Amino acid sequence: MSGFDNLNTDFYQTSYSIDDQSQQSYDYGGSGGPYSKQYAGYDYSQQGQFVPPDMMHPQQPYTGQIFQPAQAYTPATPQPFYGTNFEDEPPLLEELGINFDHIWQKTLTVLHPLKVADGSIMNETDLAGPMVFCLAFGATLLLAGKIQFGYVYGISAIGCLGMFCLLNLMSMTGVSFGCVASVLGYCLLPMILLSSFAVIFSLQGMVGVLLTVGIIGWCSFSASKIFISALAMEGQQLLIAYPCALLYGVFALISIF
Repeated sequence: MSGFDNLNTDFYQTSYSIDDQSQQSYDYGGSGGPYSKQYAGYDYSQQGQFVPPDMMHPQQPYTGQIFQPAQAYTPATPQPFYGTNFEDEPPLLEELGINFDHIWQKTLTVLHPLKVADGSIMNETDLAGPMVFCLAFGATLLLAGKIQFGYVYGISAIGCLGMFCLLNLMSMTGVSFGCVASVLGYCLLPMILLSSFAVIFSLQGMVGVLLTVGIIGWCSFSASKIFISALAMEGQQLLIAYPCALLYGVFALISIF
């Protein structure tokens, strides 16, 4: 224990002294109040004092409205046009655009040249009837020993394209290619009668020429009547009938020769 006395006190110098402990005092009941405390020369009585709850300002309650998000828009489910049951579905031919009632009305309009054409029906793109009439025309030519299916369809396509360009230049509303093909195809029906006569007797005589001229006039007059009714081209029937007569004249030459 005597070794501790020989320690060099200058090795670690500090200002702390045991005598300083006498300066520390604790006052728990003095004049500073019950919460007064003095420690190492620092007065803790200057800190915040206790405030009774009844002396505090009451907090004002929130009187606003709580935000409620708007309900998201949910679009209505589209209802099917024909329903969901198989009984409500339209017939298959109607979905394909084949209406036998309209086909019959157009056929009667062509067969009766003096009948007034219904523009709403004639303006439809119906190619079922024209395809049948083109096949029937080629079949009658085949019965007469003439295999001309390629010529029939080729001349029909070129004639429809030419009439389509001509009618779009002459009319104010314009016309679709399908409508032109439909009208020209329906008006081919009298030409089937001419090719049917060619199966029985020759059309190269005087009777055949007169019959051919009458059939050409019939087809061109019916086509021009339908075009002016569907396109509202009053007073221009003769201008439309002339190119139609040229087209059906080519079909008549195929039937004769």
